Amino acid sequence: MVIYRDEYRLYNFGPSHPFSPVRLEMLTSLLQALGVWREPLVPGEATREDVLSVHSERLVKRVEAASRGEGVPDLEHYGLGTGDTPVFPGMDRAARILVGGTLEGARRILAGEKRVLQLGGGLHHAQYDRSSGFCVYNDLSVAIRHLVRSGLRVAYLDIDVHHGDGVQWIHYEEKEVLTISLHESGRYLFPGTGHVHEIGRGEGVGRKLNLPLEPFTEDESYLEVFEALVPWALGAFRPDVLVVQAGADAHFLDPLADLLLTTRAYERLFRLVLEYAEAYAGGRILLTLGGGYSLDATVRVWALLYLVFHGLPLPERLPEGWLREWEARLGQPLTPTLHDPEAPYPEIPRRQEIEKRNRLTLERLTELVRPHLVH
Repeated sequence: MVIYRDEYRLYNFGPSHPFSPVRLEMLTSLLQALGVWREPLVPGEATREDVLSVHSERLVKRVEAASRGEGVPDLEHYGLGTGDTPVFPGMDRAARILVGGTLEGARRILAGEKRVLQLGGGLHHAQYDRSSGFCVYNDLSVAIRHLVRSGLRVAYLDIDVHHGDGVQWIHYEEKEVLTISLHESGRYLFPGTGHVHEIGRGEGVGRKLNLPLEPFTEDESYLEVFEALVPWALGAFRPDVLVVQAGADAHFLDPLADLLLTTRAYERLFRLVLEYAEAYAGGRILLTLGGGYSLDATVRVWALLYLVFHGLPLPERLPEGWLREWEARLGQPLTPTLHDPEAPYPEIPRRQEIEKRNRLTLERLTELVRPHLVH
């Protein structure tokens, strides 16, 4: 099942902001040009009460007031009106529409669906009492809380290049929620968190896993630590459902970060998470989108996700008409193939050192959480 509505594009911080609704317009038009677009389920918007399941009343009130154009003197204290998360008219409703899509995915899982792809959302930085990092409300945590309140154990996996801090902190003391985030180290990148020692508190100890990766980590090293960590953690935790934030900003073309994944690594990751859902979560998986700020790379990565999700063959080249239209609209060339070209960037001189550091980080993490996670 795929969930999507055109009004997701109302979540729009302006033409110069990197979190652009153009990504979704390009993606859906590409899937249509490829002849693989299937009519999605159109979700409703989340209610105020849904949002309040993970956010404070004072934050929601300020989002609502700012959305109506009212003056709110302490907006920045709540992460709003900043360069990252500027205010725009109708912001509250636009954010609740995205939350509604991910929440609908959770409801469909509870109703018996096994695989759900939400073509939006992934707003993983929003905190209980603060919007942050392009994220007004946290759709992922709303869905996770709904699943947990319905009696399910949830494993949350985040492959966005930025640490999934909002989801982690909202569920930091919850034993029924395992969070796993692989991201560029917070020593170098927003939001500056996601260190290996952040392993949970109280009943949540050992159930919050962070693997901060070195800048310029490439496919082989990323997949090595991913395939060592994720199935081990899922096997120990035994979730009822896997929730995945599939950000595309660890791609080497992304302008906001410094990991060097290619589309071939993403294809492998998407196939693996579907396999892991079958092996460890009864086949139940809810996927969302997330970050991704190179239009060229992000659209191809998410097209790969859609195709792999449906078990469809991967085309080698993108449709010529689609390429011409979007190159004209963007005023820049686009990669004409679904996958990146071979050897798409220069040799990395510190490759062995980077790989070694990532292995050592994985070892430190497993040593920290093993006494708590494995019983």
